[in-house]
Amino acid sequence: MKKFLLLSLIAAAVLFLILSPVLIRLNSYLHPVVLGVVFLCMVVAVFFFTLLIRKETIQLRYSYFRTLLILYTIALLILLFFRPGNQTYQAINLVPFSTIAFYLSAKVNGLISFYNLAANIVLFIPFGLFLKVKKVSPLQLFYLPILFISLIELLQYYTRRGSLDIDDLILNVLGFFIGYLLYPLFNRILKVSFN
Repeated sequence: MKKFLLLSLIAAAVLFLILSPVLIRLNSYLHPVVLGVVFLCMVVAVFFFTLLIRKETIQLRYSYFRTLLILYTIALLILLFFRPGNQTYQAINLVPFSTIAFYLSAKVNGLISFYNLAANIVLFIPFGLFLKVKKVSPLQLFYLPILFISLIELLQYYTRRGSLDIDDLILNVLGFFIGYLLYPLFNRILKVSFN
């Protein structure tokens, strides 16, 4: 397994190096930790897809899974609240799909548009997986993501580290639901045990 993990790490590093000219441009827009998060996501993706192809599974205790999610949440909060330079925001958008339409209109740099739309979904997929592992009720699946994202949006607005945007709420909650729906695929690769 150690050799397999090392090969995944090397494959992700090569992919990261190939994409680095594009990824480094994100550094001017976001905290430098974004590069670490992107690299970690690449390692996990390569590892998972390789396990999926090889039809192998690994066991992970719930305490480790929870610890990984806490570390991931800290990295995500750094991305959301700590931006380079003097970037401050205090915009409010309560019109659904207007920000999404703006990013799709080609009036913004393609990389920034892609990052904002894709990241707002993908970065919240692990939380949907967590809710499925915790076996929350359908009602909790509905209101927990909305409460969590609303809190983040309000904190970003009041700290001037982000805008208060209904489209962020929509995309982030979509990420939760996608994670929840991807659980059967996730479970074929990683079995979380409560022992």
